[in-house]
Amino acid sequence: MTASPSFVESDPDRMRALSSIGAVAARLGVSERTLRYYEEVGLITPTAHRPGGNRLYGEEVIERVRRIRDLQALMGFNLEEIRSVLSAEDRLAQIKQHYKDADYSEQAKMLEEATSTLKTLLERVDSKIEALERFRDALASRLQRIQNKSLNKTEASTIQT
Repeated sequence: MTASPSFVESDPDRMRALSSIGAVAARLGVSERTLRYYEEVGLITPTAHRPGGNRLYGEEVIERVRRIRDLQALMGFNLEEIRSVLSAEDRLAQIKQHYKDADYSEQAKMLEEATSTLKTLLERVDSKIEALERFRDALASRLQRIQNKSLNKTEASTIQT
């Protein structure tokens, strides 16, 4: 998860690097309500707020919203599944950040945790892929049955004429 928001009016350079909720919504093709909802359910946190309370977003949050949208569109994950994936990815990023400074035994524990986390993510992806393959197979089977009926009717009408 991103850092908790703060007021940044004292840092004009940082303010210019942040985008308003409307600008982010337009850029990503989502509604402002979607961004507020993602915040409400804990998927994102605005980078900062203006003194009046308006949300401001940095590139890290914008990339996180892109990731959420990709997980919805490509994998068909619901928001609870996405929260779980993002949490795992956040933890992996923390492990990576602290790995070099850790002693050997801590590194070994970190590697075990990273391995376990990645295996869990792979299992989720594999499960989704298997479900999609079953759905695809069912659609292909239905299409084949319809095409066979259509072919049989065409043959029958040719024989009758």
